Amino acid sequence: MLPSPIAVVEAFVSDFPLLLQNSAITLQEAFIGLVLGVSVGFLIAVIMDAFDTVYKAFYPLLVITQTVPSVAIAPLLVLWFGYEMTPKIVLIVISTFFPVAVGLLDGFKSADKDAIGLLRSMGANRFRIFCHIKFPTALPQLFSGLRIAAAYSVVGAVISEWLGGFAGLGVYMTRVKKAFAFDKMFAVIFLISAISLGLMVLVEFAEKKCMPYRHLNKKNRRKI
Repeated sequence: MLPSPIAVVEAFVSDFPLLLQNSAITLQEAFIGLVLGVSVGFLIAVIMDAFDTVYKAFYPLLVITQTVPSVAIAPLLVLWFGYEMTPKIVLIVISTFFPVAVGLLDGFKSADKDAIGLLRSMGANRFRIFCHIKFPTALPQLFSGLRIAAAYSVVGAVISEWLGGFAGLGVYMTRVKKAFAFDKMFAVIFLISAISLGLMVLVEFAEKKCMPYRHLNKKNRRKI
């Protein structure tokens, strides 16, 4: 039942044009869903941090959205939105906004109270406090959530394609599974893992560009 590594490599090479074509569709869905999910998570975190009443009222609902399995939501989305790209993007948004929102909220809550009080005493408004204190403090948590969201985006796209679609890596997996082509199944699994790792590397690269001081400190500590 388990194919040899050579058979998996041969299946990957022989089906590479088809895999590339399907992965382009999955990546498009993952990218759009990830951008929208990060935007929604950022907006939710900012609103909840600004209004404590909203935080107390909606944070439990935020947690409840993650207790429902994606496999259970996907068929409903297909019934509501059809077999095109829309239900897949909606599922990715549902999967990716949560780690970004929670990470940012924790970062905002951990901002230095004395620094915030100092800015307020100097007449700074909420926007200036957010730009100079809260957002820079929350950047590490933001990128931690982005890593998780990047991996979830690909997984969410594949899961949604399992249950309905015309193309994509999830549709490809469904077809080769029905043909009992285990070598091709393992080939696409390794490709999905490689894509997820690639997205996480891109997030880490963006983190180094946005926070070079943090990585310089790590290098200095290693030298010491």
